[in-house]
Amino acid sequence: MPAHPGASSPELSERMRSFPRRDTTPELVLRRELWRRGLRYRVDRPLDGRRRRRADLTFVGAKVAVFVDGCFWHACPEHGTSPRANAAWWSEKLSRNVARDADTDAYLTSLGWTVLRFWEHEDMRAAADTVERAVRARR
Repeated sequence: MPAHPGASSPELSERMRSFPRRDTTPELVLRRELWRRGLRYRVDRPLDGRRRRRADLTFVGAKVAVFVDGCFWHACPEHGTSPRANAAWWSEKLSRNVARDADTDAYLTSLGWTVLRFWEHEDMRAAADTVERAVRARR
């Protein structure tokens, strides 16, 4: 990947830097709902064999990994945007994120894990229903 071209403005640089990598509002809503339902999980756990990759939630005993993907960073087909400044660099960056997600899913699946991905704009209570079914089915 080519070197980062630099932010198009100091304001944009600060805004991009301020995005949380974990504990986003959708993640917190999902975690609270799962906790309320009596499900216990690990947060932001590195993946075995892929130490630089992390799952938002893991249910280790049931082998269920949960990801809550941000629409911008993971190129949501519904809400993803393509920045105009440094467009070529961002296009490649976001494409690599999507490819990394697919590789992570394939890797975990090959190890017997169930992988669940949700977009940040989805109803996290409905997502909790899906997670709960998957975890309880694998116990």
